[in-house]
Amino acid sequence: MTQQAESLDSRSSGTAASAANRSTRREYAKVAFASAIGTMVEYYDFTLYATATAIVFNKIFFPAHDPLISTIAAFATFFIGYCARPLGGILFGHFGDRVGRRNMLLLTVLIMGVGTFLIGLMPTYAQIGVWAPILLLVLRLLQGIGIGGEYGGGMVMAIEHAPPRMRAFCSSVVHIGLPAGFLLPIALMGGLSAALTDEQFLSWGWRLPFIGSIVLVGLGLFIRFRIDESPDFEASAREKAPPKLPIAEALHDHWLRILLGIGAKIAESGLFNIYAVFAITYAVTVHHLPKSLVLNGILVGCLAECVTLPIFGLCADKFGRKPVYVFGALLQAVFAAPFFWLMDAATAPSIWLAVSIGLGLGHGAMFGAQGAFFSELFPARVRYTGLSLVQQIGPILGGGLSPLVATALLMHFNAYWPIAAYMAAIAVLSALCALALPETKPAAGRR
Repeated sequence: MTQQAESLDSRSSGTAASAANRSTRREYAKVAFASAIGTMVEYYDFTLYATATAIVFNKIFFPAHDPLISTIAAFATFFIGYCARPLGGILFGHFGDRVGRRNMLLLTVLIMGVGTFLIGLMPTYAQIGVWAPILLLVLRLLQGIGIGGEYGGGMVMAIEHAPPRMRAFCSSVVHIGLPAGFLLPIALMGGLSAALTDEQFLSWGWRLPFIGSIVLVGLGLFIRFRIDESPDFEASAREKAPPKLPIAEALHDHWLRILLGIGAKIAESGLFNIYAVFAITYAVTVHHLPKSLVLNGILVGCLAECVTLPIFGLCADKFGRKPVYVFGALLQAVFAAPFFWLMDAATAPSIWLAVSIGLGLGHGAMFGAQGAFFSELFPARVRYTGLSLVQQIGPILGGGLSPLVATALLMHFNAYWPIAAYMAAIAVLSALCALALPETKPAAGRR
């Protein structure tokens, strides 16, 4: 780390403390709710696409004689959406650090919602041939750009309105939008797949949750129109003019923190997608279990994480961000093989337990500490950009690749152990990167 980076970070934290204290509890509650809704829309869109990729898109957009080959093709579009995220992070981070966070958050939720809504109206491969996967790819890229700017802006707004001594807890509450965003589409897709015949579900049933996403988008826009600009951004802009090119300043002054943050992010996003996305493919393909059983297991896991996230947030405020984050990573390294032992038992309780431990404990610990940990690595003047780079490049190497890698390993080896080894390896990598980052928990005397 450079001395300049440390100085900027320290000065920004002091500004953050005084600015956050000026934010009223009522205003913070509005901002936290607005950020949580944005996170919920983000992961509603993400989960809907991921779930449809595993059980619908591989059949109606990527037909093939081998179901694993069509699944890999479908997961490739899932990965390409991740590749668009850094572009969204850079674009919205640039303007978020220059002109303010609030207006960017209005745009991101709108872009995400439009992309998801239009996917629900798309014709299939049987109707328009090769244009179907091409259009799906274009809309997935649009989703990715919106999602790329959403997380950084929403989390920065929440962190910058929160009291410094409660930032991890407050960010963990915002993060409840993730499992909540998973719960709703999985409940909808699971309910529809159980209530409808396979023919009805593949024809029109899967479209309903995509089209219905417009309701969440409208709610998100309504709330975000009513929140104030970040006090940290306003204070930072008064002290010094915003950077002309935030990404250049972030990369020049904080390049090592960005690289280590990306490494620390890989396991959090990658293993989440193993539990919540690849688990569906594994259970259906290997054990021929009904989709509804696995979807219900993911529902239970998401409910467990809704409970554990604020607990781990409180732990991160008390004991520090790094210990909690590293605990979550190492727990998932140890749990990689037992996860598949439970999955291979092929019973409802064993699958529910596997996903609940993975999401509720392993991922919950990492995600509960992550919002404050990664946000506090950067000063306010480049925080939106710095956080977005970490949050959107890391998932390309983690969450975007993990279902694709896991499916390819399963296809080649026809065994779980290479996948478990891959899971453990990225978990250890992220733990080492997190250990190399500075502890960002405010000093005891800071208010």
